[in-house]
Amino acid sequence: MDWSLMSMLPSQIWESLYMTIGSALVAYLIGLPLGVILVVTDKDGIRPKRVLNQVLGIIVNLFRSVPFLILMIALSGFTRLIAGKAYGSPAAIIPLIIGSAPFVARMVESSLKEVDPGVVEAAQAMGASTWQIISKVILPEAKPSLIVGAAISITTILGYSATAGAVGAGGLGAWAINYGYYRYNAAVMWVAVALLVLIVQVFQAVGMWLAKVLDRRLH
Repeated sequence: MDWSLMSMLPSQIWESLYMTIGSALVAYLIGLPLGVILVVTDKDGIRPKRVLNQVLGIIVNLFRSVPFLILMIALSGFTRLIAGKAYGSPAAIIPLIIGSAPFVARMVESSLKEVDPGVVEAAQAMGASTWQIISKVILPEAKPSLIVGAAISITTILGYSATAGAVGAGGLGAWAINYGYYRYNAAVMWVAVALLVLIVQVFQAVGMWLAKVLDRRLH
């Protein structure tokens, strides 16, 4: 192992976390409302709207079905238009957001559908408005599941960010490819893998802990 490469690790870890957390925050600003709309407008939702639900479902599935590496390359022109360049960690956040927001939407949808329909029906019977049911019933009841889903989403985005290293982004993925794969340095590759696994474990552990703390059924 070339120890001069190890001195690069702090900045590479920071770039990976910067891309992951930054894109995850924006992806949730997009994906959370999308997930709520998908649940509310579903045929069994509190405000069924078949056409809107199907159109949103098709859009979400379309972006989810494209492998991230291909999506990132396809969006390079759009990324260059927005960020001024198509390479580097800040530029990588744009395709990371576009690629992960549909995934987040489906995770949110899945979590919200776990809410007991009886609780929603009780709120409707008491005359609660659609917004009141969403904000005071569905989202609070689904909070533990949403937290677990967020942990899964963040680890998935971390994987996307590592993949982005193959086409010009920074972070541990780029470090492993440029200094490990291209230079036939297996040690660099394994260090990058170990660090990515460690970061995933930390995110998962924090997510599970928060979910248990916020789960009222366990108190």
